[in-house]
Amino acid sequence: MTEPKKIKLFNGKKGDFIRLTHLDVDGVMRRRLLDLGFVPGAVVEVLRKSPLGDPIAFRVSQTSIALRKEESLRIEGELINP
Repeated sequence: MTEPKKIKLFNGKKGDFIRLTHLDVDGVMRRRLLDLGFVPGAVVEVLRKSPLGDPIAFRVSQTSIALRKEESLRIEGELINP
């Protein structure tokens, strides 16, 4: 059995599904992300990347959310094959 591939949310490609494992953020930003559905165990889909890679649109909990590079680099997960 293969080990799941660890990936930062920022490094996901359009159409990738990522199961969140870790958020490396504190304070108000952590609370905001948790409220939006970015919780460990949640599955996030990469919807779109802007031409320069910032921001990136994700779908989590039936909602589309755009995150900046600084935020998406601090969220880790495992790449899931749909």
